[in-house]
Parts: sequence; structure tokens; C-alpha cells
Amino acid sequence: MKALILVGGFGTRLRPLTLSVPKPLVEFANKPMILHQIEALKAVGVTEVVLAINYQPEEMLNFLKEFEANLGIKITCSQETEPLGTAGPLALARDKLIDDSGEPFFVLNSDVISEYPFKEMIAFHKSHGGEASLMVTKVDEPSKYGVVVMEESTGQVERFVEKPKLFVGNKINAGFYLLNPSVLERIQLRPTSIEKEVFPKIAAEKKLYAMVLPGFWMDIGQPRDYITGLRLYLDSLKKNSSPKLASGSHIVGNVIVDESAKIGEGCLIGPDVAIGSGCVIESGVRLSRCTVMRGVRIKKHACISSSIIGWHSTVGQWARVENMTILGEDVHVCDEIYSNGGVVLPHKEIKSSILKPEIVM
Repeated sequence: MKALILVGGFGTRLRPLTLSVPKPLVEFANKPMILHQIEALKAVGVTEVVLAINYQPEEMLNFLKEFEANLGIKITCSQETEPLGTAGPLALARDKLIDDSGEPFFVLNSDVISEYPFKEMIAFHKSHGGEASLMVTKVDEPSKYGVVVMEESTGQVERFVEKPKLFVGNKINAGFYLLNPSVLERIQLRPTSIEKEVFPKIAAEKKLYAMVLPGFWMDIGQPRDYITGLRLYLDSLKKNSSPKLASGSHIVGNVIVDESAKIGEGCLIGPDVAIGSGCVIESGVRLSRCTVMRGVRIKKHACISSSIIGWHSTVGQWARVENMTILGEDVHVCDEIYSNGGVVLPHKEIKSSILKPEIVM
């Protein structure tokens, strides 16, 4: 089987992290976002992954070469010269996706994190005999999304309603599809939307089916959702009794710590924290609901919550960093500084406190 991952553009919503690496390579729970998906695809027998990309393909491919060998899966790029929306990239990659097997192929949105129930999705697709399957997830506020209206018992999709004013349902497109090769004949090589143009036509022919995603779901393409996604992901590790979770008297709730990280005396870490490789957490530090990326040093008695600390940054002694502060790569926060929602671009030194959410160039 094959899979296409829609990687897309510049990752502007996750700046300043995406100023240093393409968004799919930004770590989530100590592993590049896209690797979570590639490993899950490999586990259900996918042998080739095509990345639909219009930005920095060299960097992506160089990085993924080592994983190709380790995972034993072929990874190639299909590069757009202009943005092609969510369906155009399928037409562009047609020759890479079609072979003689006639097997269906996966299409994934690269920002989505979940338990990736691809095995169940394959079984569902085979059982209904339609042309296309999509995963849907239940949300509390469907008015912010495109809602999928479906026949509950069979999963047959009736229609799509974009940002409904009146309640029509609470299931939204989760960004995972399994498509028969025949779907490619419906897509022209131009900027086009799979949700707005392709799927409604398949649904009108009663050949589109939706399956409700078991477990958690999050689009982690922006910082607030990234932090929420980490909580959901760690909850899921806990539920599955994962050995990845850290334990000890200094750990509260769900935490993952890379084995090469060093943690000092008297720290309190958690809940919902990820600490990357080579990090040094000095004594008396308090961390909660945050991601500390590779190579970071947090000095004595600093307190960090609801924030993302980018690669190789330092947070000074007695500093307080909170409220969706995002530090880009190699940012240095001086001792006793307070950051309330500062978004700091790479290679900056912060010598005075950031008292209200703002971007620091």
C-alpha cells in the first residue's frame, strides 16, 4: 500500500519554531510530527510514502533518508510549484500513487495527531465497498469546522456543511482518507479542494463512507492546540500503559523525558511535559504543560508552564515563563525575567520582562 501526506506550506501558525525547521520536522512528544504518522503507516503495511510539499523539500528528504533505512519504507517528495489545495497534490502525485495492485491508498493531513487507527480503517473500507472512506471525529463546537452529515448505521456520507449556524451534527473531517485509485480520475491538476469539490461528488453517488475515529484527535498546527495535543497524546500513552512515561518522586502526572536529559535535585515536573534529548534541567525547577526541545538548559528555580521552549535555548535562574510563551531556536532568557505569552524569534537574548503577549523580533 501507498500513502500521501499533505505537508503543504510554510507552517506560519507554528512560527517561530518553523523558522528553523519545516513544520513536519518540529518535534511533538520528542519525535518529529511526521514520524508519528509514517511509523503508524508502516505498521499497517504501507511500503511507500509520498510527501506533497511546496517548501524546503531538500531539507525534508535529507532528514528522512535515515528513517527510510531504519523503518524500511520508501519516502519520496512530490513538489508543487504553486499551492494546489488539498486535492491538486493527489493529481500531481498520480504516477507515484498508482500501480498495478489496484490497492486503495491513504491520504493524511500532516498536522493531525491521534492513535492512527489505520488497521480499523482498512477493514471499514473493505467492508462498505464504496470508493472512498474518511475518518470523522466528534467535537464540542462544530460551528468552527466543516461538518460531515452521515447515515449513522452504515456511515454513508450524505453531505458536508461548512461552519454550520444551526446544529446539523458534531462530526468533522479528521483529515485521514482511504481512497480507491479511481478517485484520482475525478481530480484535475489545478488548485482544488478535496473537501469542497471532490468528496461532495462522491457522496452524491453514495460512494463515500465515514468512520468515527476511536480515541483522541488534535490538529496541532498552532501552539495552543500543540500543547492540548500533547496532553491528549500523553493521556493515551497512560491509558495504554506505555513504558515511555517517566516515573519518580519528582514527576506529577504524565511526562516523557529523553534518556539523555539530566534532571537536578528538588525539581517538580508535570503534568503534561515533554523533555527532549540533551536537555539540562537544573535543581529546583518547576515544569508543567510544556515542551522543552532538544539541547535546552533550564537554570535553577525557573518555572515554566503552558509554553514551548525551542532547541538550544536557555531559561535563566528564577525566571518565570508562562501563558503560551514560545521561544524559537537558541533564545536566551536572562535570570529573574518574566515572560507572559512572549513569542520570541530565534537567536534573541531577553533582558527585560515581557508583561503582555507580544512578538519579540
